[in-house]
Amino acid sequence: MIPGTPAEARWICSAPRRSFPERDIARVVGSGFRSSLIVHVQPLIEGLRNANFKVQIESPAISIVVRIYEHDASLCQKEIDLLSLLSASVPVPRVIHAEPEGLEGLPPFLLMEYVDGITFHALKQQPDSDAVSQAAFSVGETLAAIGGFKFAQSGWLGPGPAVTSPLLEGPDPTPRFVDQCLASKKVQLRLSAELRERTSALMWSRKEQLAELDPQACLVHGDFGKRNVLVRCERGRWSVVAVLDWEFAVSYSPLADIGHFLRYERGSRPLVEPHFSAGYSQSGRALPNEWRRVARVVDLTALCESLSHDDLPGAFVGELVELVRATVNDRDPVMP
Repeated sequence: MIPGTPAEARWICSAPRRSFPERDIARVVGSGFRSSLIVHVQPLIEGLRNANFKVQIESPAISIVVRIYEHDASLCQKEIDLLSLLSASVPVPRVIHAEPEGLEGLPPFLLMEYVDGITFHALKQQPDSDAVSQAAFSVGETLAAIGGFKFAQSGWLGPGPAVTSPLLEGPDPTPRFVDQCLASKKVQLRLSAELRERTSALMWSRKEQLAELDPQACLVHGDFGKRNVLVRCERGRWSVVAVLDWEFAVSYSPLADIGHFLRYERGSRPLVEPHFSAGYSQSGRALPNEWRRVARVVDLTALCESLSHDDLPGAFVGELVELVRATVNDRDPVMP
């Protein structure tokens, strides 16, 4: 665990820590729908830390999402508060019922509406460039709306939502944090000495630009990847219908989310750009000079932090290493 990173930020594998038999799911559902019967339960595998299920119930005849917090009880209240804050201006699932303290023998949980759509990641796999362009523009608009929420200072977010502590105490927190990651045993096993040295040198070469970002206190999703963005075609146009999974949210610069979202974008074969940045900037949010390069450098922080985790799934290691190497070399990533 890297110093300065709270326990709730740790990488957790995609398999739930415990199984949830249908009788327990029935208890969870019954807390919000007391007279309804469960018709079907489908595990949702996208989440990395919590157990998520799509549950079809009989009365009313709807599908809902059951989200059970296996990792950190405070994350349930944090997400409740964030979803409430965002609901009027950002497409997020509606909370139907919540038990942030849990029920007897069960951890905290949420019941949310099931939003019909596909992930932006899935849309990108389809041979419809117009659909991707439309959705990317909408993603830019959505991220601009998210960044419009401000806090008193940057830092880790808890229930409230409120800033609980700085991301890292002291001067030059971003390059120092990356150096701490690079010094961890796991990163030393996964990255060559030469690549670690070049990564550190890149971060320190950008310390003045990064220092300008440190005091920014915008809402940052923290895991703004293509699997957490649901899109749907309505009236002939693709747009965002829900942004999921807010447990990683922090107060910082929007460039963190921008860098994450564009992590796999290739300048030689652009797919998301320039539509994403057009949607963002046309929503009244200015992009700084060299925003694309600086966003990649900021995202390097997340890549190095992920590589420091003990429980990082093996299939992801090579992908993350290539992303680090591509960023350091200022080139497109090469992915299978």
